[in-house]
Amino acid sequence: MPPFPVVFYRSGFFSATSTTTTKLSSVNVRFRLQYVRLCSMIHRRLCHFRSLSTLSAPTSLTHLLQCNKDIHKLSLLGRVTEARQMFDTMPRRDSGSWNTMISGYIQNGLLNKAQELFDSFQGKNVRTWTILLSGYARHGRAHEAKAVFESMPERNVVSWNAMVTAYAQNGLLRSARDVFDQMPVRNTVSWNSMITGYCHCGMMGEARELFDQMEERNIASWMVMVSGYVEIGECCEAWMVFLMMLRSSVRPDQAILVAALLAVMRFNKLELIESLRVMALKTGYESNVVVGTAFLNAYIANGSLEYGVKLFERMPERNQYSWSTMIAAFSQGGRLDDAIALYERDTEKGVGTQTAMVTAYAQNGRIQEARHIFDEIANPTVVTWNAMVAGYAQNGMLEEAKNIFYKTPVPNAASWAAMISGFIQNGQSREALEVFAELHSSGIVPNCSNFTSALFACANIEDVEMGRQIHCFVIKTRNQFNSFVGNGLISMYAKCKSTDVSQACRIKRVGDSISWLSESLTLDDARKTFERMPRRDVVSWSAIISAYEQAGQGDTAFKLFFEMLRRGLKPNESTITSILSACRYLGVTKLGEQIHALIHKLGLDTCLFVCNALITMYFKCGILDGLSIFREMPDRDIVTWNAVLTGCAQNGLGKEAVEVFKQMETTGISPNETSFLALLCACSHAGLVDEGWAYFNSMSQHYGITPSVYHYTCMVDLLGRAGWLSEAEDLIRSMPVKPDSVIWESLLGACRIHRNTELGQRVAERLFQMGTKRSGTYVLLSNMYASRGMWGKVREIREMMSNRGVTKEPGISWIQIKSKVHYFLMGEKAHDEIKEINMAVNELYRRFRATGYVPDTNFVLHDVAEEQKEDDLLYHSEKLAVAYGILQTPNGAPIQILKNLRICGDCHSFMKFVSSVAQRKIILRDGNRFHHFQDGLCSCGDYW
Repeated sequence: MPPFPVVFYRSGFFSATSTTTTKLSSVNVRFRLQYVRLCSMIHRRLCHFRSLSTLSAPTSLTHLLQCNKDIHKLSLLGRVTEARQMFDTMPRRDSGSWNTMISGYIQNGLLNKAQELFDSFQGKNVRTWTILLSGYARHGRAHEAKAVFESMPERNVVSWNAMVTAYAQNGLLRSARDVFDQMPVRNTVSWNSMITGYCHCGMMGEARELFDQMEERNIASWMVMVSGYVEIGECCEAWMVFLMMLRSSVRPDQAILVAALLAVMRFNKLELIESLRVMALKTGYESNVVVGTAFLNAYIANGSLEYGVKLFERMPERNQYSWSTMIAAFSQGGRLDDAIALYERDTEKGVGTQTAMVTAYAQNGRIQEARHIFDEIANPTVVTWNAMVAGYAQNGMLEEAKNIFYKTPVPNAASWAAMISGFIQNGQSREALEVFAELHSSGIVPNCSNFTSALFACANIEDVEMGRQIHCFVIKTRNQFNSFVGNGLISMYAKCKSTDVSQACRIKRVGDSISWLSESLTLDDARKTFERMPRRDVVSWSAIISAYEQAGQGDTAFKLFFEMLRRGLKPNESTITSILSACRYLGVTKLGEQIHALIHKLGLDTCLFVCNALITMYFKCGILDGLSIFREMPDRDIVTWNAVLTGCAQNGLGKEAVEVFKQMETTGISPNETSFLALLCACSHAGLVDEGWAYFNSMSQHYGITPSVYHYTCMVDLLGRAGWLSEAEDLIRSMPVKPDSVIWESLLGACRIHRNTELGQRVAERLFQMGTKRSGTYVLLSNMYASRGMWGKVREIREMMSNRGVTKEPGISWIQIKSKVHYFLMGEKAHDEIKEINMAVNELYRRFRATGYVPDTNFVLHDVAEEQKEDDLLYHSEKLAVAYGILQTPNGAPIQILKNLRICGDCHSFMKFVSSVAQRKIILRDGNRFHHFQDGLCSCGDYW
């Protein structure tokens, strides 16, 4: 209870019935004195109420106004109960008293109390109604605000503005606009309220349209527009609006100078910062500590730390934020000693500065020094506690982080964010979600950072159901309009797979799987989230493009990318890497080359991971320009070297891969597991058995890398292709790791190549025992029997596949002509130009046979007549694709074909012939590798 008499109003006089005093704890001396002084003042006011009836009217009015002020002060301090006691004991109240008390309840979130007092007030005026309306709006209760507005007996422009703001604050912009359009009279505040609503939701087009219609603008109008553009990353527009304001002879104030600085910070142009500094000097704001610190931030963000240091030294006044900014800048720039020296110079060493030094030490791994400063702070703020939590988490000390977190006196949303992020950074996403659930239970409303981190955790463990629950919570707290949260939702849905099996099973199609459909379901969720976002920045577009690329829907990814460009958004590194990945998936070289040109235009050609993605794209499209990009790169990391090694392996460049690996060793880059995997694969495709053995043994002997099952699989493939089948089998049986089905399938493929039916049967039986569901195992064994004419065995395998629900993946080839991708199945009949294509294939085959070629019908795996076998060979999908390429492209132009399965021997011979007779380079990517056909030869040397 408060330490002043509790009094009751009774029959026109006051009677003090009891006095209760409680001991104040955890309050500093200054606050204690202020508290006692205020209580004494209130007590004096109450004691004088009895004599008010004898005072003159002016004196009575003075006391009334003073009481209204005291109620307001108590409400601001959160002491709303005491404010109500004063209100109840007032001998005389005016509308200001009632309005102040209603406002006090609203300020402290007691809307029901505010409504009760409002209902009991008989002398309500327009201001009373407007206060309640605004209160409901401020607490997200737009429907109650609407009910108050519609019940008002009279309205003024302030009431209308309040209703517009109520809807706008809660994201109900259509309703806000309806009210705005119905207003009988508008003032500048009306326009600013509507524009602010649009800006907060990123709808800058609508905001600008209204702004341009304004006949009269104040500094707030300009401020809203500049800030709105900065918020969505359209800093050029923000700067143009600021310049337009200057041309309108409007003098900038402190706030808009800071907003303009935020805009020019993104341009990375020092001269613009300097021009604003001259303006600040002319307007007298340069000495303002807030503006000065904003310039400090701008210089540091621009990478001009030395300019920031000079400004800091010349600042006439510095606050804690100025010192903290410089300490953080030195720390993040790797200059911890300078940060320490600056900290020692600060004679006051306020909590903010100490907190900055805690963070600086923690960021540099000196956690003990961070803890020492933390322990020296007499009254650490919640920001300080959060810095210590984050410091421990950054250094992998989660138990210590949890200990500090749970000792934080009054944790806020940022405290929880630090703890959640700490778990995620240390690979403990499930624990992070448990902390998020605890946050939910605590009653604290999560902030955008909490939601984003929790969604990231869901993506890490692919828990889409938890992600959907968080999505509902996001909507409930009206955070769906935040771009960071929206981007987090898109990424979460893109990376997760739905576990709703019953929903997945509703659609049945040959070759469909629950995995495929669940990806489609979550991709739909990602797209819906993206479409509903009122503000989409480059991160939003990058996230949705990446989602479609990862789902194998490159066509849609490209459509979104081009739409993004049409809207004038500048792609970033993430966007470019995703679209390059889509290029390599679709094999669309021309588009890849256009993206390469765009990379130069955007100035991203020196970005390391963009160049790495570019190398991968070219190699995966069968274009050897990846080597040229590699040679021109000034900087390379392990990803770069691995991309080149993998590209060489895929394109049959075994000797080149060996040379690149040697070059890698001489530069001092240590190869990793991926490096050796790519190198062994390259040796396998080129038949370099001795080199492959040597590198395989060097993994453990020279580099301390234990070969995994994947490395053993490459060795089995290498030995099997070379015909060393018994050695390959021995390697599998002696390997220290458990063999999986893939390694046995690799040996089975070698048995198929070398027609070793006996070993092939043993390997197949082993695979069947392992319960394999992969159609490749059954198809390989069936093909092996078919090539030996064992048609009874072929029928047994097919019956087994049918009984076990295993379906053979159909062979599909595709080719890009201009901007369209054309797909072909064996015996294709649906293509619009199939007659012309078949005629072209027949003509090529006729010329081929004239050279003495005899079709190899061993690759027809059906028990049919020889003539029928030749017809079946004639219309394989890759032959149809190459014929269409010849028909649709200029003479001499290269032809690129992609196929999902391995090319058969007859088609391989056919492609060599076509490359010679048509004088075309043919690049064919099958399920295993690239084949480069030119002048009657193939890059694989007929070894595939």
